[in-house]
Amino acid sequence: MKYQDINAQTIDRWVEEGWEWGKPISHEDYIKAVEGEWDVLLTPTKFVPHEWFGELKGQKILGLASGGGQQMPIFAALGAKCTVLDYSQKQLDSEKMVSEREGYEITIIRGDMTEPLPFADNEFDLIFHPVANCYVKDVKSIWKECYRVLKKGGILLSGVDHYINYIVDDDEREIINSLPFDPLVNETHRLQLEKDDSGVQFSHSLEEQINGQLEAGFTLISLYEDTNGEGRLHELNIPTFLAMRSKK
Repeated sequence: MKYQDINAQTIDRWVEEGWEWGKPISHEDYIKAVEGEWDVLLTPTKFVPHEWFGELKGQKILGLASGGGQQMPIFAALGAKCTVLDYSQKQLDSEKMVSEREGYEITIIRGDMTEPLPFADNEFDLIFHPVANCYVKDVKSIWKECYRVLKKGGILLSGVDHYINYIVDDDEREIINSLPFDPLVNETHRLQLEKDDSGVQFSHSLEEQINGQLEAGFTLISLYEDTNGEGRLHELNIPTFLAMRSKK
């Protein structure tokens, strides 16, 4: 089985078990968004600045690996034309459930973001890509595809890992792993993930995450750091994630 399929099955199971990032928004939160009261996350704790989006009404938005019924309903409530691509069927089921409950249209596609995206060139005004590429071995190909499907002047909002989480033990007190963290080539890494039921995850350098976007042609406009939201690294205010706003 491909690691991508293992991850899809793992996330499906997490959703069934009540995973935080698999809980769709309530009807009440949807109505608040319609009335202009809303926030969304790219990383665990810090809300994305509203000015990063600009005017959303009428904009074509791709939620890349953004299933779960958390962000796309907000964008739909604000008048955007939404498409979501995710490889987890359970996450997509949540998107369908919320859209039917609230009565808006959304294009829902089950797809693997490690493959070429099933969209035409210059199709979207904005891509919203929360933390997800830690489940993918090669991120540079993803940045290239994002660049391709965005219109000129389009915006990529992405949440990415810092790699620090992959070098420490479960208690976040000792450095135990070398980098890159890659369970496909390192048996120790694979066994750690299996023990913690964490799917198949990969660390990525800042060169891959930031320079990978620059190599694809993006201009980095702004960024901020974020923590895990819990655990010792969070208590010490050590950032482990980046959110980036980039422009084609």
